[in-house]
Amino acid sequence: MRHLLFLHLLGASVWVGGHLVLLFGVLPKALRQRDPQPVRNFEQIYERIGIPALLIQIVTGLWMASLWLPHAQWFGATPAAQLIQAKLVLLGLTAALGVHARLALIPKLDAQRLPQLGAHIVLITLTAVAFVWVGAGFRFGGLF
Repeated sequence: MRHLLFLHLLGASVWVGGHLVLLFGVLPKALRQRDPQPVRNFEQIYERIGIPALLIQIVTGLWMASLWLPHAQWFGATPAAQLIQAKLVLLGLTAALGVHARLALIPKLDAQRLPQLGAHIVLITLTAVAFVWVGAGFRFGGLF
């Protein structure tokens, strides 16, 4: 379990850290200059480590969840089940935001659509941070 948790946290560090850098480091300059190129440049580099990090989180997260609770109990009312449910909801939101960005925003990205991508970046970053909050609940006994 320790090795799974280590890999999960390492993936989370890359995923959350990358999105925080994008939101607070890259996006403001791109918006000020009305130039989507800095975002494109960041995405091109980050995707090579960000997507594998997310995949590692998914695999290790599902594996650890199955160690915490049998699959049949994932949708119960226990604190552990509620944390797993919250993680699954956040995973669904991450997938929806990712598909939307990849298919609708990034291919048509220009200066005019940059604020729309900015809103998307805020949402995906908040979702990533929420993953960390929910994950901490496994150590501290619940969401709050």
